[in-house]
Amino acid sequence: MSFAAKSRSAPGAHRLARAVLLVALTTGPAQAAPPAGLEVIRPWSRPAAAGGSGAGFMELTNRGRTADALVAVASPLARNVEMHRSVMAGGVMSMRRLARVAVPAGGAVRFAPGGHHLMFLGLSKPLKAGDGLPATLTFASGAKLNVTFAVGTGIGPPAPHRH
Repeated sequence: MSFAAKSRSAPGAHRLARAVLLVALTTGPAQAAPPAGLEVIRPWSRPAAAGGSGAGFMELTNRGRTADALVAVASPLARNVEMHRSVMAGGVMSMRRLARVAVPAGGAVRFAPGGHHLMFLGLSKPLKAGDGLPATLTFASGAKLNVTFAVGTGIGPPAPHRH
């Protein structure tokens, strides 16, 4: 039996093969599912010198039904990013490095001065008011969020831009 004869015996086979190929070519490589319910609200940072350390603040919310945890943060502008929590003990404020920050289902964790915060160590360039500090947040679930921290004046989060 020739190839032509086989093709005629399976009507629609070529259309199906083309459709499968088209889907494969247009969807790209398989990726992790988008983070279900995870959201970063008002990420901001303070000005900092190149080679020094910067701080990152935000509200991390989980509108999902499953608890998750922030387990890593990376930035192309920092040699390393660490998660910290400021703690007052015996009248002395100190920072403690954290391996993970739990984000409860239906809850939120606030990263703010005097509490949880990110430390961007070994900055490759200075952070000036108006700059953006890109970062990728990685969660225990495997979810990743790309975030840009708006660099403000150092007093608090930059004011929303209005026209």
